[in-house]
Amino acid sequence: MSDQATLLQHVNDLCDTARPAARALALLSNPERQAVLESIAVAIADNSNSILAANTLDLDAAAENNLTAAMIDRLRLDQARLDAIVADVRSVAGQDDPVGRTLEKRDISDGIALEKITVPIGVIAIIFESRPNVTIDAAVLCLRSGNACILRGGKEAVHSNRAFATAITQGLQQAGVDQHAVQLVQHQERELVPLLLKRDDAIDLVVPRGGEGLIRAVVSCSTIPVIKHDKGICSLYVHTDADIAMAIKLIINAKCQRPGVCNTIENLVIDEAIAEKLLPALEPELLGHNVEIRADKKAATILKTATATTDEDWDTEYLDLIISIKTVADINEAITFTNKHSSAHSDGIITTDQAAAELYLRAVDSSCVYHNASTRYTDGSQFGLGAEVGISTNRLHARGPMGVGELCTYKFVLRGNGQIRG
Repeated sequence: MSDQATLLQHVNDLCDTARPAARALALLSNPERQAVLESIAVAIADNSNSILAANTLDLDAAAENNLTAAMIDRLRLDQARLDAIVADVRSVAGQDDPVGRTLEKRDISDGIALEKITVPIGVIAIIFESRPNVTIDAAVLCLRSGNACILRGGKEAVHSNRAFATAITQGLQQAGVDQHAVQLVQHQERELVPLLLKRDDAIDLVVPRGGEGLIRAVVSCSTIPVIKHDKGICSLYVHTDADIAMAIKLIINAKCQRPGVCNTIENLVIDEAIAEKLLPALEPELLGHNVEIRADKKAATILKTATATTDEDWDTEYLDLIISIKTVADINEAITFTNKHSSAHSDGIITTDQAAAELYLRAVDSSCVYHNASTRYTDGSQFGLGAEVGISTNRLHARGPMGVGELCTYKFVLRGNGQIRG
C-alpha cells in the first residue's frame, strides 16, 4: 500500500507531463499521427507473447477470486483477440483525420474571415475496469485525435494493462513521440482516483467506463467534466405485427451471443396480443441457451419455467444469462416502460409495421435505437469507428459509441487585415 504523499506525487507527475505531451501531439500532421498508430500496432504484435503471459496471470487471479464467467470473458485475451486489437488500431489509423476539419466558414464584420475548425480536447483521463483492450482502444483513439491520455485500469487486469502500456510506450518511442502522451496509472489504490479527478487544471475530460458503482464514484468527486459510459439496461420490444421467427432470432442474439457486455438486452417487452404466439416458441430457445427467465404475471401464465419478476429486475443490468419479460397493452405502454427503465444505451423494436417503427424510433430516448436488428451492434467497431473509448449515455457533446470525432472539440479562427471594432 502506498501512502497519501506517494499517491499525490504520482498524480502530480502524470499531470505535469501530460499537458506538454498533448500540446506536442496537437501539432503533429495527419500522416505523423497515422505513423504513431502503425508503430503501436507493430509493437503489440511484437509483444504478443508477453501480453498473453501477463493476461494469464490476471485470469489465474480471477479464478482464485471467484469472478463471474462474464467478468472472466471480459478479461480474457487470446491470439485471435490480440489480432483483432491490432486490426482495430490500423483501422483507426486509416480513418479520415478528425483534426482540422472546417465545420463552418463565413465572413463577419468588416470582412474578417471566420472559420470554425475541429481541434483536440487536450488531456483525457479514462478510468475503466476489467477489460484490458480498453487500454489500447483509449490510447489509439486519443492519439489519432491529437489528445494525450491518462489511463487508470482496474486491479483485475493489472498485468495485462501494464503489458499493453509497455507496448504502447515502445511504439511511441519508435515513432519519435513523447512517451508521456499515453500514461498508465501505476498505483491501484482507490484513494488515488479522487486526487486525479481534482486536477481540472491539467485534465480536460474524464471518461469512466465500467459498472454503476464506478460511474457514480467518478461523477460524485470529479471537478473535471465527465462523459459517462453508463450501465447497459437495454431492451427489445416485440410489437403485435412482428415476424415471430425474426423476433426469436434477434432476442437470442441480443441476450445470448455475449451476455456479459453492455449492449446485451436485459428486458424483453412484448405486446399482449402476440405473447401467446411468441412465448411458447421462445421459451425452449432461451432454455436451450441456459437463460434464466423472469416474467410478469401475464407472461408467467404462458411460460412453464419463469420465476416472478420484482420491481428491481426492470432496472438491473444482469450481465448474465438472465432475462426479464414484460407484457404491455400497446406500443405507447412499451415506449413509456422503455423510457422509464432504459439506461438510454440501446433499445429496439421488432415489427413489420413501418409507422409503429418510426414512432418508437422517435419516442424512445436512447443513444441508439433499432428497428428489426440486435442491440449487439452498438459497438465502435460495428459502427465503423474502428474502436471506441466508451458508449456515452450523456446528452451533451457525445452520445453513443465515442470514436475519434467525439474526442475533438472546436475553436474559432479569425483572419483579418487590420480591422478594429468601432
